[in-house]
Amino acid sequence: MLKEKVKELLEQGLQEDPSLFLIDFTMGADNSIHVVIDGDHGVTVSDCIKISRAIEHNLDRDEHDFSLEVASAGAAAPLVMPRQYLKNIGRKLEVRTNDGKFEGNLTAVNDESIVLEWKAREPKPIGKGKVTVQKKEEVNFSDIIKAKVVLKF
Repeated sequence: MLKEKVKELLEQGLQEDPSLFLIDFTMGADNSIHVVIDGDHGVTVSDCIKISRAIEHNLDRDEHDFSLEVASAGAAAPLVMPRQYLKNIGRKLEVRTNDGKFEGNLTAVNDESIVLEWKAREPKPIGKGKVTVQKKEEVNFSDIIKAKVVLKF
């Protein structure tokens, strides 16, 4: 019953800001509530506070003892929803599929797939040496096992 109430409050909080969306929601047996959100333009601390208040201020602590944690997906977290790919166009991704691993710049996203592009050194067709070629791979969301943004330092 508490879990359904929290889900409802969470959905209401997310509806107030359409740029935010839910990545993960879990609730433990000890009433520990863990919410992970992301946004089309990133997530700020005030976004997390807003969602936290939407839940916490509408639950009675005398009736239910709970702990609540609202967090952003984080820069190193894997991408799990197609909506997350849109905000990462132009960034370098590492994508693992059943066919292998690709690392390249995300150049396009549609309803069913993503497009990665990168440069690679390959042997010349004729003669010795190598030549730089532009590679392009379209990967269906259904084929992606894991995808994450490659961070540069």
